[in-house]
Amino acid sequence: MASLKYWLWLASLPKLSLHMKLALLEHFGEPDRIYYGEQGEYLLVKGMTRPMAACLEDKSLQTADQILGDCDRLGLRILTIRDTEYPERLQNIDAPPLLLYVQGRMPRFEDEVAIAMVGTRRASPYAITQGERLAFQMAGLGAVIVSGLAAGGDAAAHRGALRAGGLTVAVIGGGHDIIYPRENRRLYEDIAIQGAILSEYPPGTEHMGRHFPIRNRIISGLSLGVLVTEAPERSGALITANRALDQGRDLFILPGQVDDWHCAGSNRLLGECGYPVQDAWDVLSHYAAKFPNKIRPLRAKEPQHFGSGRPSARREAPAAPPPPPALPVLDLAGDHGLTDDQLRIVRALRGGTLQVDELIELTQLPARRVLSALTVLEIDRVVTQESGKRFSLAVTLTPSPQAAL
Repeated sequence: MASLKYWLWLASLPKLSLHMKLALLEHFGEPDRIYYGEQGEYLLVKGMTRPMAACLEDKSLQTADQILGDCDRLGLRILTIRDTEYPERLQNIDAPPLLLYVQGRMPRFEDEVAIAMVGTRRASPYAITQGERLAFQMAGLGAVIVSGLAAGGDAAAHRGALRAGGLTVAVIGGGHDIIYPRENRRLYEDIAIQGAILSEYPPGTEHMGRHFPIRNRIISGLSLGVLVTEAPERSGALITANRALDQGRDLFILPGQVDDWHCAGSNRLLGECGYPVQDAWDVLSHYAAKFPNKIRPLRAKEPQHFGSGRPSARREAPAAPPPPPALPVLDLAGDHGLTDDQLRIVRALRGGTLQVDELIELTQLPARRVLSALTVLEIDRVVTQESGKRFSLAVTLTPSPQAAL
């Protein structure tokens, strides 16, 4: 507990940036060594100025004691960046939070297909309906849905995951004891029961506008990919999308009407760098091969109508996890319907995931013919494209008497 006080002291210093706090931690090793340091030692840290060093002379632990008391009252856990439970994915982003305040059941993100879903607060009925539907499908298939518990698109994502009996994680931009927006109170309670609510802000912190863009780096950082359900040209969802690209995450876009201002920003991203999404498999197919024990058949019955009503956070989960779905079978010895070029590529992919250049070399086909064949195979869901323009089979091949290229 004493060591945690020093973490809280460091994190609560108001006039030092997060980057400087991380630099201090790297230099000194532990927060207690920073606490007992002297100004001359502080000035050895790269970027440190005398006014910054003067801030570190405030050794009061009153704020730390208050935060510990509030967390105990609210039932919150505090994770430091050095704790084993702290998500490894988050440690590797630029400016990871020093601390995470956790309520509920936080998954081990490294083992999960975590998909972030973000949208505009003033979401259209279309985005609410489709966002909830996609979250329901993905959570039902085994994905963890991560969002920001904001009104509109975020709330729809959380509701869809809860309706499927799945796991959802909310990252908020203030203290756990201040519900924002107020209309999401019951949703907040449901997520705390069936998932987890995270914040880098201690109890008592107001949800201010400047916090949300900062919070967004955590939403994308925890996830393998980010699905934007709807975003105008000026939208926090676009900030999250850009963070995702900076962090090397995959970006998925729900297409919207070309003349609808609600989705002008997300449609633009779709044309530039995002994968289009119509159903859950358009997202999860990118990760099924790497997480075969996490992606499972959809068990929950899909509601007739999305976008209305409150999900139950107390839905009974299956007694035992169902087996992963079997891939469709393609019989190369039968009437497979593939062209010669497509057949060469499919056989080449038997050995595992390959980039386009590797396929060209293995098949000895011109680049344009390989790209053309891959496009058709991807549309027919015989192959799937992963990050880095790498392709793998989305089917199981039966033995063929003509296996040679």
